Amino acid sequence: MNEQELLDLVSDARVATLATIRADGRVDLVPITFAYDESLIVTAIDHKRKSTIELKRLDNIRQFPEVTLLVDHYDDQDWEQLWWVRMRGRARVYESGAEYEAALELLQARYPQYLEKRPLGAAIVIERTEITGWSSKK
Repeated sequence: MNEQELLDLVSDARVATLATIRADGRVDLVPITFAYDESLIVTAIDHKRKSTIELKRLDNIRQFPEVTLLVDHYDDQDWEQLWWVRMRGRARVYESGAEYEAALELLQARYPQYLEKRPLGAAIVIERTEITGWSSKK
């Protein structure tokens, strides 16, 4: 599949899994909401209940900016609809500034909930360096 076909699969997905690397070398996985444009993927620490907005994934990215995002679709009734897309990139954490505002605008355009209640925490901006995937669709 080419890059555009992979991005087309991702276009309707509402959640992805973000993988970051911990200081001890282990991998942390967390489900996220996300938005993207031609070369960037963004997510933010939003208003959903958490013990803190200074989350481990932010520390992980500050130490090791290489991240992986997995978006997939599973249909137990129709395996012809199965697909996954993996995007790798270098992430940065923003708490203010132009990059922060642009990330939130992308998220607000994708999720009406963020128009109603804008994320207050940090934004993660990932510069996409690789995209691969698979689809059972013919």
